[in-house]
Amino acid sequence: MSQATPADIENLVELFNRSDWEEMHLKTDGLEIFLSHDPAARPPGQAAAAAAPAAAAPEAAPAATAAASEPHMAPAVTAHDVVIPAGMVAVRAPNLGTFYQAPKPGAPPYVEVGQKVDADTEVCLIEVMKLFTPVKAGVSGTVREICASDGQMVEYEQVLVIVEPDA
Repeated sequence: MSQATPADIENLVELFNRSDWEEMHLKTDGLEIFLSHDPAARPPGQAAAAAAPAAAAPEAAPAATAAASEPHMAPAVTAHDVVIPAGMVAVRAPNLGTFYQAPKPGAPPYVEVGQKVDADTEVCLIEVMKLFTPVKAGVSGTVREICASDGQMVEYEQVLVIVEPDA
């Protein structure tokens, strides 16, 4: 499964959601997926990282980690590629999926760089299998950077937005 497509990953997520499993960890050449119903769970061998709280859908979308790319897709920025400046807070993806900056095509984005936000401000949507999960800032402050591109496939815990918290 080293040449997994986004559809393959979505199918695994769907199977996991229909199962009674609490967690699933799949690792093959070039692909690692970790799914859990516990938003605080971390993949085996990964230390727990401090992250800003992000809102999950009422049915608590599972966490997922995947390392896969397709030639037709822009290379995804992984959670490890973004440096978070001292004093800033990273808003991270609550699950694997497609990042959307606006509620629908042509609509204004949820947030822009320089915009003030509070903990309940929606900063984006993450979509997987037609399930749209709103992601909230989790902190009051000012948006300093948007780290994902509209329509980009993002990984679990990938940095989406960087916020400078209010003092």
